[in-house]
Amino acid sequence: MLTLTSVEAQNRFGQLLDAAQREPVVITRRGRPVAMLVAMQDYEALQGDQKAAMAARVAGISAVAAFRGVGKGASVANLLADRRADRVKELAKDLSQTSQSSKP
Repeated sequence: MLTLTSVEAQNRFGQLLDAAQREPVVITRRGRPVAMLVAMQDYEALQGDQKAAMAARVAGISAVAAFRGVGKGASVANLLADRRADRVKELAKDLSQTSQSSKP
């Protein structure tokens, strides 16, 4: 992956565009990455992957909602709140077990 400073990117913009067609280009400022230039084709592929992942999440939530009876008096908000509460209980239990096992 090519890395350029912001000054180099300004001075070599045409070359930067050509390079981005071959590989992502990282642009830094004061030694820290601040931007990445990618080919439009790569960007569109990433966008498609994100949309597919979101659709899969929505489908999963919908399946769980259907299983738990959302639409029969329950709501997706209640379902999500229940899932969060269950996760908090699991984490608290894990923490409790960890602290008990570390006592002398």
